[in-house]
Amino acid sequence: MAVRFDVRVLRDGVSGFSREAAAASSRGRQPTVCDAIGVQSREAAAEGVVSVATSRLMTLLGSVFRGLTPAATCCRRCAAAPGDHSARFSASIAVFFVLVFANLAPAAPGDYFRIQVVDDATGRGVPLVELQTVHGVSYWTDSAGVVAFGEPGLMDQEVFFSVSSHGYEFPADGFGIRGARVETKPGGSATLKIKRLNLAERLYRITGGGIYRDSVLLGGEVPIQQSVLNAKVLGQDSVMNAVFRGRLYWFWGDTNRPKYPLGNFHSPGATSDLPEKGGLDPNVGVNLSYFVAPDGFAKETCRMPGAGPTWIDGLTVVPDANGRERMFARYVKIKPPLSVYERGLCEFDADAQQFEQRRKLSEDEFPQSGAHTFRYSEDGVDYVYLAAPYPLVRVRATAEAFVDPGQYESWSYFKSGSTADSYELDRDASSRQLVWGWKRGTLVPSQQLEQKLLMSGDLKSDARYFRMVDSTSQKPVIAHRGTVAFNAYRDCWIMIFTEHLGTSPLGEVWYAEADSPVGPWTRATKIVTHDKYSFYNPRHHVEFDQAGGRIIYFEGTYTHTFSGSEQRTPRYDYNQIMYRLDLSNPRLRAMTSP
Repeated sequence: MAVRFDVRVLRDGVSGFSREAAAASSRGRQPTVCDAIGVQSREAAAEGVVSVATSRLMTLLGSVFRGLTPAATCCRRCAAAPGDHSARFSASIAVFFVLVFANLAPAAPGDYFRIQVVDDATGRGVPLVELQTVHGVSYWTDSAGVVAFGEPGLMDQEVFFSVSSHGYEFPADGFGIRGARVETKPGGSATLKIKRLNLAERLYRITGGGIYRDSVLLGGEVPIQQSVLNAKVLGQDSVMNAVFRGRLYWFWGDTNRPKYPLGNFHSPGATSDLPEKGGLDPNVGVNLSYFVAPDGFAKETCRMPGAGPTWIDGLTVVPDANGRERMFARYVKIKPPLSVYERGLCEFDADAQQFEQRRKLSEDEFPQSGAHTFRYSEDGVDYVYLAAPYPLVRVRATAEAFVDPGQYESWSYFKSGSTADSYELDRDASSRQLVWGWKRGTLVPSQQLEQKLLMSGDLKSDARYFRMVDSTSQKPVIAHRGTVAFNAYRDCWIMIFTEHLGTSPLGEVWYAEADSPVGPWTRATKIVTHDKYSFYNPRHHVEFDQAGGRIIYFEGTYTHTFSGSEQRTPRYDYNQIMYRLDLSNPRLRAMTSP
């Protein structure tokens, strides 16, 4: 007979002992150990908790507790047979401990009250919604929009929850309070509807621990294989990914683990199946298969020589002269407080699951830091463009060209040979107009440098390159990081980027369109907002586009870092969150139209 821990055993055991004690008192004596073991053993046997292991525990405890209750004072039978008294006393103690520890057993799904927050327009569960009680206890919905509520002292009664989420809004009552009152019965449920203000729809968290924690506690079905912990990853910084040898490869920045605050600082990686090759629909999730170390934690894939973290960008897959597909990236080595002391190129060895160093680069040979890449053919030549987020650097799409710094070109108005320390605008000798073009060995325009040129009078306002404005307010929007891709549905180039120093320092995500990859990029529409929280380095997953490009998916790093917020969202902080954007949304079209 197996030991089964059940909260009912403790409840029934206590009530049973109370009945036995009352019966003993009615017979003119005080309840004794024999009364306790009598009822406890009967209750335990009825509940199926007594086993051979338990009887051995009784004997062991007997040696410890023997003598604490003298046999002579227990009852007539124990006074005549002290050995029987000792055994019964030991059994009482053992059953008592079984009953006590039963109360510590995990709650069953039926012990929780299920709360789901859904998008009032789609009915889909909304992740990252905070439910806060009147006394300040907060719960956040998991990737299914679910909270498993089982707060001791707050069950079987009406409880009020304030409801809030970045870019979403819950209806306010007459006092302006946004929340709902629900009756929290074990096994019961409630559904709360929240209005989405964001143009993009939040779908799920991709990385970290407890992605579907509450759904699992409630015994619900979840769409991904590793729903609570994958490769011991609790948090991951910005993603780079590319399709290589028929699979989607993913690489991240600094990564947290359970056993210590310092984790993996050398670009852990994973793969997943593409949707058309058996992978999940991106509307549902992503099944990540991490490269893992012997201890089960996500392994380092890009430890370059030297102290400090290794970060990568510019992940690119190109053919070599023999037509063999090869995957490269650029790397930087970091020293405190977050400065780069070395740059270089590396290549991924799929068999070793490791990047190998190919060459070091000087600062001038490393344009567009933090870039994502895309392929585009112009005049019959296939190029790799590096976008950060403006795609102002390109190189021929071959392995040989990618590793040769002399082959890179910049879309620039600076003369060839210009550097950050010494530069000159390239002007036509007669008209004095700026001469734009793809040039080798020259400086890449930047928003900071262009602002300096404008302030000095060397560049007129009508000649500037960076002129992105809010399509609604016409206020300037400074792009930080993002991606560019051609979209078949819109028949134009689209940019997804995070704004620098917007209404949140790095938490506002924008959408823009242009007829050419180099622009002009002039009008942008905000599609995601955050209240004093960061959502940086967004990545548009072109490989996930659906309905001819009408539906697009992008993710970014959700973190309190650089936000000024002192509160970290449990489980979500420092992780990747996926969004979906419908490019046919009338609100989006109205804002992006001239």
